[in-house]
Amino acid sequence: MKRFLLAACAAALMLATAACGLGSESTGSEGPVSRVPELKPDQKVSIVFESYNFGQAGAWPDTFNELIAAFEKAHPNISVTAQKPQGNSANPATDTISSLQSQLTAGSPPDVVQLGFSDLDFTVNQLKALPLDDLVGKDTVQANFDGEQYPYAASARTLGDWEGKTYGVPFVFSTPMLYYNKQLFTQAGLDPENPPATWAEVRDAAEAIKKSTGKDGAYVDCLTKAAKDWCFQALVRSGGGRVISEDRSRLTFADEPSVEVVRTMQDMVKAGAMPNRTQMQAVESFARGDLGMILESSAIQGTFLKGAGDRWELGAAAMPSFDGKQAIPTNSGAALFVFSKDAAKQRAAWELIKFLTSEKAYTTIATKIGYLPLRTGLVDDPDGLKQWADENPYLEPNLKQLEHLEPWVSMPGANYLQIRDGMMQAVENAVYQGADPAEALRSAQKEATALLPGGGK
Repeated sequence: MKRFLLAACAAALMLATAACGLGSESTGSEGPVSRVPELKPDQKVSIVFESYNFGQAGAWPDTFNELIAAFEKAHPNISVTAQKPQGNSANPATDTISSLQSQLTAGSPPDVVQLGFSDLDFTVNQLKALPLDDLVGKDTVQANFDGEQYPYAASARTLGDWEGKTYGVPFVFSTPMLYYNKQLFTQAGLDPENPPATWAEVRDAAEAIKKSTGKDGAYVDCLTKAAKDWCFQALVRSGGGRVISEDRSRLTFADEPSVEVVRTMQDMVKAGAMPNRTQMQAVESFARGDLGMILESSAIQGTFLKGAGDRWELGAAAMPSFDGKQAIPTNSGAALFVFSKDAAKQRAAWELIKFLTSEKAYTTIATKIGYLPLRTGLVDDPDGLKQWADENPYLEPNLKQLEHLEPWVSMPGANYLQIRDGMMQAVENAVYQGADPAEALRSAQKEATALLPGGGK
């Protein structure tokens, strides 16, 4: 059972951190992009769809293969070859950029690619994803967002935009959720129907759980290099800071608001309210029932429900706030981009994107995988997701957080991965290794600034 749970946790974590995130100083695709004509009804086209979901096991590839089969039935003239990114990593999401780069170099890129929002700068400016506004027309792109019945959530529509143009259509993502063990809350004398709303309350509840049950209190899966930076950005924004200036010219993750966020988390570890665990250890511990709370992506909800079984009850709440401030969630996840070189394939690629982001597709994706349905009106539709939403009490906090969602910001330049990882290593060193938060972040920011385009000048 433990071995199965570990495998399930690993698979879920691959998705949770999948696009959780190289950029030049150029802008957009190389040269003008021509508008592509509609396909003729009898025009046969074959395209390749590359997604890290095909490298998983269970619900993810099964669901995507089901959608591809439905698309081909609806478009008998378009054949789709599904493939995972090329590479040998245990987590196929880490191979997405290198896989695409090698295929672009060889002159035969996949036609549609699922890439993380953390890679947006590099995807647009270096890999030259095609601007969909130019390819099929801005009105066409916006009509897809509007949908046949239900539009995209307003905060989700522009997550794949760059300098006013849509390059990627947001596809699957989550916001940070506070999952908690209702049984441990009851045992600690806490109200399981009144979960913590602030980080001060999280710390108090965690200490109560530790004292009363001997179990660990709370874990914030935003504070290690393995967690990437999507959730850490949410913490920093909620604390009143930013990891990078709004004009993208200057790194700001060593500013006082970020330092205070890291110090708050470090204090929880020092007080024994948060265990010193790896990401994987914490997820497994919570699923097993040995951890009271965890801030995590909804992509792992299925793992938690399976771990709970009939032994304990899973609760879920919105991301806590810092005292006196509004919590500002950011998004995890990925968008769909077009890299086809042939006009017919470009049009077929767009047809696939439209299908995969349709009401029908989101109904399938939400119910079979658990991802957030970006066409939120589906949850009130008896013929859509109403029954599923009524049976899924964990959905409401996630949907509500879309109302004040801010984008997961990609780092600039060809060295964006080193910038992101250096920042997160400093956070990890401070929170779990006891390094001074201000000094750790300041040192990492100095090194990262030299990696910015133009050396940060």
